[in-house]
Amino acid sequence: MRIFFSALFLLWIVGITNAQRPKAPNVIIVYFDDMGYGDIEPFGMTGIPMPSFNRLASEGTRMTHFNAAQPVCSASRSALMTGCYPNRIGISGALLPGSKIALNPEEETIASILKKAGYKTAMVGKWHLGDKAPYLPLHYGFDSFLGLPWSHDIWPRDHQGNLITDPKDIRFTWPELVLLDGDKVIDTIKSFRQQQGLTRLFTDKAVSFIKENKRTPFFLYLAQPMPHVPLAPSEKFRGKSELGPFGDVMMELDWSIGEILKALDHENLSNNTLLIVTSDNGPWLNYGDHAGSPGGFREGKNSTFEGGTRVPLFMRWPGKIEAGRTYSDLMTNMDLLPTIAAAAGASLPKKPIDGLNFLPSITNKNTRGPREVFYYYFEQNSLQAIRFKNWKLVLPHKSVTYLGAKGIGGKGNPVSKKDFPLALYDLAHDPSETYDVQHLYPEMVQKLMGIAEQAREDLGDQLTNRQGKNRRPAAVVNSTVFNIFLE
Repeated sequence: MRIFFSALFLLWIVGITNAQRPKAPNVIIVYFDDMGYGDIEPFGMTGIPMPSFNRLASEGTRMTHFNAAQPVCSASRSALMTGCYPNRIGISGALLPGSKIALNPEEETIASILKKAGYKTAMVGKWHLGDKAPYLPLHYGFDSFLGLPWSHDIWPRDHQGNLITDPKDIRFTWPELVLLDGDKVIDTIKSFRQQQGLTRLFTDKAVSFIKENKRTPFFLYLAQPMPHVPLAPSEKFRGKSELGPFGDVMMELDWSIGEILKALDHENLSNNTLLIVTSDNGPWLNYGDHAGSPGGFREGKNSTFEGGTRVPLFMRWPGKIEAGRTYSDLMTNMDLLPTIAAAAGASLPKKPIDGLNFLPSITNKNTRGPREVFYYYFEQNSLQAIRFKNWKLVLPHKSVTYLGAKGIGGKGNPVSKKDFPLALYDLAHDPSETYDVQHLYPEMVQKLMGIAEQAREDLGDQLTNRQGKNRRPAAVVNSTVFNIFLE
């Protein structure tokens, strides 16, 4: 009898301990495609009602100096998933059908570290880090996946859905766009009308996942394909805005955020959910009225000027992250993995990463963020700029410029390339990178040149013929080779 009561007492103690132990927070990342800094009302957009984005701003913290690691799809997504500079892990550009590379399955991702920590994990939407097994989400820590292997404009059709008939057009060689459930093709998207249902399909799947997993810690990665062109608002939102198809799409994406918030509220999960909403890179400006806004920053997607990498970020975790706060410390999408790991009590990847833990600074307004330096790499491995605090040194390079290239009605005009010389900008006083002040601050130029040399030593630099000591290979895929840069 004494043994029985002793065992009962121990169970009681364990029960109390477990009850007192805080439940690991759910984590949701919503990742929009090509949404620029100025595309939502809390960051300056006008003419489009956005109650859900405004709610994020009032109930969470709005980050104003948040940068994607690179200004293009696959590279940015690899940085988000792994906490590494894309060139460290061999990823660059936007992977096309038949690409010879994919994200290396040996790299640990947000999903894999959270899965090890006991989380249920799911991805919904656009993957774009490999187009066939074993380079699809189920092989990187996700328990389930419903979505697209790449961008929804990668199909043998134009942006109006018409079949490409010119064999000289690279799109002529592309396969049809497919919808995947795990590793299995469950549908083929052959019409623009089918694309109009993608935002709702992925939103509904995300909401279902939240409701089905409300009793266990979960990680949800919702990667919406839009507002990347072609713009495909559903019938419910078509013609509802004052800004044409782009405004209609943004209204539908605001609705999608609202559905996520509504599900969290309904299931009493809001206070124990870290919700992160951001974009992969800046807007594709040569599509003009079908593209978004860099919010006053220079250039856009495919450029390492601020319009290409600076994107909106919201973080909402009631009771932990201050409501209505504006956070202006330098931060990148690489920093989300270690920040999430700290919040969840998960272990960091075994291999070195570049991300830094921002949890102390975003949960305590008196603590400064840990990042002072950011390397602006692009293309395969070109170091094009360095940031240190509020200073940005643009290194000599050739890059796209969107001046005079804006199209209308969904037709993108060709972009040109130009040589950009060495220039120093003070982003505190000149966020649009207009006034070169290198002659006024030669000591700052010298300091940033020293930081650039550290980057080249570590990661290399094609522009100066440096290999770098600490790069890791991407996965090599045995398939036909296509150009992996989509401009």
